[in-house]
Amino acid sequence: MRIVVLGCGTSSGVPQIGCRCAVCRSTDPRNRRRRCALYIEHAGTRILIDTPPDLREQCLAADIDGVDAILYTHPHADHTNGIDDVRALNQLTEQVLDAHGEAATLDRIRERFGYAFLPPEWDKGFYRPALRACVIDGPFRVGALEIVPLAQRHGRGRSTGFRFGPFAYSTDCDHLPEASFEALAGVEVWLVDALRDRPHPSHAHLERTLGWIERVRPARALLTHMSHEVDYAAWLAKLPPGVEPAVDGMVLEF
Repeated sequence: MRIVVLGCGTSSGVPQIGCRCAVCRSTDPRNRRRRCALYIEHAGTRILIDTPPDLREQCLAADIDGVDAILYTHPHADHTNGIDDVRALNQLTEQVLDAHGEAATLDRIRERFGYAFLPPEWDKGFYRPALRACVIDGPFRVGALEIVPLAQRHGRGRSTGFRFGPFAYSTDCDHLPEASFEALAGVEVWLVDALRDRPHPSHAHLERTLGWIERVRPARALLTHMSHEVDYAAWLAKLPPGVEPAVDGMVLEF
């Protein structure tokens, strides 16, 4: 299994428009973060998690030439507003792509991007994205990949994490129910939300995330959805062994 971190930044991206803070002015490339997304390959199956506004650049940087399905964590703009770039993925595969998500997530996405779920007009080609809604209601399979969804609280709403065998992904969350901790048991690598040092109403802050990591005890933990308050080198220096900030373009192989 090969996993590419396409983006590990918060909703505004890093650097943030117009900001003159030290992180936004940093020359360290590890402090440049696109909006959160993930790409997974396993035994011929290719999966994209979320379609952020940076999707085109992310696919070009990772040399992605097609996917077989898309998983949505939740319907917020920083995870969905690149949906029009899915058209290129349709063109590459010449297929309508399955879009997996909780019922409420898919309903919200269809409210805003209804045209992406209309039946394709095969004689006109893929001039718009073409998705098929697939509601997640428990563990499911996409090609060769067995996927376990993880319930998560995200402020006043919900998001979905995912476990793929030895790897798990939990972005955009501030609370995990007991069932999700049980589903994370034995995970080797966990890519998990850690927005900043200070508490936040809908994201885990560093202290909370480190508490989760201590409980789950993965061999390696990577932090994602980081804001411009996070300096890569400063966090890396203070994090415990086995924990590090993610970096755009990072590749994980199992």
